[in-house]
Amino acid sequence: MKTKPTILVVNDDGITAPGIKALMDAMRDIGHVVVVAPDSPQSGMGHAITIGKPLRLDKVDIYPGVEMYRCSGTPVDCVKLAVNIIFKGKKPDLCVSGINHGLNNSINVLYSGTMSAAVEGAIESIPSIGFSLDDFTLQADFSHCVKYIKELALQVLTNGLPTATVLNVNFPNTADIKGIKICRQANAKWAEEFDERLDPHKRSYYWLTGVFQNNDNGEDTDVWALDNNYVSVVPVQFDLTAHHAIPVLNSWKFNV
Repeated sequence: MKTKPTILVVNDDGITAPGIKALMDAMRDIGHVVVVAPDSPQSGMGHAITIGKPLRLDKVDIYPGVEMYRCSGTPVDCVKLAVNIIFKGKKPDLCVSGINHGLNNSINVLYSGTMSAAVEGAIESIPSIGFSLDDFTLQADFSHCVKYIKELALQVLTNGLPTATVLNVNFPNTADIKGIKICRQANAKWAEEFDERLDPHKRSYYWLTGVFQNNDNGEDTDVWALDNNYVSVVPVQFDLTAHHAIPVLNSWKFNV
């Protein structure tokens, strides 16, 4: 009899977020689930890790029949502790992160705690996927995402992923999804502004605001796919080397 795969479920919105429950429930139909998640929201933490202070890892009983742990650290800390403490070095078959409340398309992948947890899984040589939905609210409906999540997880479990690659999957906020598009990351970013305000002591403080600007007209990008009601799937690598720039730099004449 074939053993069910072991699946690590993590997120950045915190262990009580609706998104992680939706992802956990989807994965329970596929394998044995272990959940390790932050004890509070950690959105925008990127690949931060905790140093200089201790980490807490507590087993919790939130949903019956699910092995769950609450971590005091970042999403990446959750993966590191799962691999080293819970699994004791024996890697799970799959790491899934999310479902994030809000998109992690285009440049957002660099800031995302959801995607950084998935990337950390890939660094640990665990096939990994990050999932996000275009809905920031706690009332977000994840039901239209489930069949795509299961299909992508099964494909990765069956076929594996190229070395050092993780999947960044984003869902439009509609039940009328047309299908899955394999995409590249769009050349798009946030045009950021800081709203200056005064506290009661007349000292300035700032709120980060801004608008999302798409500078990419391609129809092969994640932004295009989402705008046209497709699930976007972008293969992401954690090797940040700009390989195309190496010949350029090698042409420089250094005078030292």
